[in-house]
Amino acid sequence: MATVELSFTPLPAHVRTARLVATAVARRSGVDESLLDVVRLAVGEACSRAVEGHQLHCPAEPVRLALTDTADRFEVEVTDNCAPAAAGTRAGKDGRPDGRALPAGLGIAVITGLADDVEISETAAGTSIRMSWPSAGAVR
Repeated sequence: MATVELSFTPLPAHVRTARLVATAVARRSGVDESLLDVVRLAVGEACSRAVEGHQLHCPAEPVRLALTDTADRFEVEVTDNCAPAAAGTRAGKDGRPDGRALPAGLGIAVITGLADDVEISETAAGTSIRMSWPSAGAVR
């Protein structure tokens, strides 16, 4: 099992870099070419959510990305370092987070529709979104 770890300053411009790195590692891990755009979109959505939370509640903390390949899976974990209690204070008027037009759960719905398997966990340190797709194993 090989893991590539990346941490980045919570700026929207860095989400593109995270997507590019994830796509390259997925390709190297043997993820089918037809799934690479799906991986890119899911990673972009998860990283965008993390960046948004960090900008509002903990802008000095980096967003963390871990890309792991095993014999038959490619796994991505995006971790924000904003405590769930802080994230829960985002709701604005009409239940919309920070007054945005889209509900907060929409990003999770998009990720769930794109990834083969999704697991979301909250700890005292923040939220982690783990996604995975089938792969043919790492190309060495």
